[in-house]
Amino acid sequence: MRLKNSIILGVGHYVPQNVVTNDDLSKIMETNDAWITERTGIKERRHVDPEKKETTSDLGYQAALEAIKDAGVDKTEIDFIIFATLSPDLYFPGSGVLLQQKLELDTIGSLDVRNQCTGFVYALATADAFIKAGKYKNILVVGAEVHSFALDMTTRGRGVSVIFGDGAGAVVLSASEEANRGIIATNLHSEGKYAEELMMAFPGPKYGWIESLIDAAEKENTHLVYPYMNGNFVFKHAVARFSESIVEVLKDSGYTREDLDLFIPHQANLRISQFIQKQLNLPDEKVFNNIQKYGNTTAASIPIALSEAKQQGRIKVNDLVCLTAFGSGFTWGSVLLRF
Repeated sequence: MRLKNSIILGVGHYVPQNVVTNDDLSKIMETNDAWITERTGIKERRHVDPEKKETTSDLGYQAALEAIKDAGVDKTEIDFIIFATLSPDLYFPGSGVLLQQKLELDTIGSLDVRNQCTGFVYALATADAFIKAGKYKNILVVGAEVHSFALDMTTRGRGVSVIFGDGAGAVVLSASEEANRGIIATNLHSEGKYAEELMMAFPGPKYGWIESLIDAAEKENTHLVYPYMNGNFVFKHAVARFSESIVEVLKDSGYTREDLDLFIPHQANLRISQFIQKQLNLPDEKVFNNIQKYGNTTAASIPIALSEAKQQGRIKVNDLVCLTAFGSGFTWGSVLLRF
């Protein structure tokens, strides 16, 4: 029996209404629009309104509704959920089950993926394997983040806090008999020896729990209390691993970079995307970036970009699309698909 293909049947995204510009940040920390733009390419990002109590699963729910609508299926046809996030509503359980409850889907399975910036790529590759194995027919794959609640919004934390934003994206990945569409090749990698170059230490048994967190805060050990990133080190590894992953997925598929219709990189830093674009010798019309508007939304960045690209007519049926990410872990990977 021939394995079924897994095609992206629908896409959707949702971002909070609250726009935070670089000028807004300059009012609460020592920074400015030129400094942020030069280093990251970011002009603004979205943050949830704390008074509205929007959570990660709330954002994921809105994106999921859009993806299900775009797919033209009834939500009851969804038979599995994979939810990628580093900022779940609760320490446990994961946000996948919370989304399952919000969608009122009767006892279907939910799986959370904690691979940070590569979370959506890992989730999509996992969903593809489930479908090709014949286990499920329609999988809802979500990437959603609320970073703003845990950022150090002071001058001390500006190296990290100006980069990240909140948002969610989702796709419905479905089994299909169409031979010439769907996910063609994937690769997933990790290098855990560099895990602490990009991390958030608490909570966890290595650095402790509430008492240790309070102690670290009092001693201003902010690299433990807030997200920590060794920026130059991460940049150097990111550009290398991005390129390796893209070359690998193209080689495995039998396609070349000239065959690509659109490349959607994880929106980590516009400088990284531009570096990779130059390495691959891709024209502007074959690369999609929206980090300027949303910042780095980690697991949500690729599905948000995928959704916007489709809305803008940048992706059409049968286009060859490459999705690639690198992030904390260190983890990286690619998905090549015929849309």
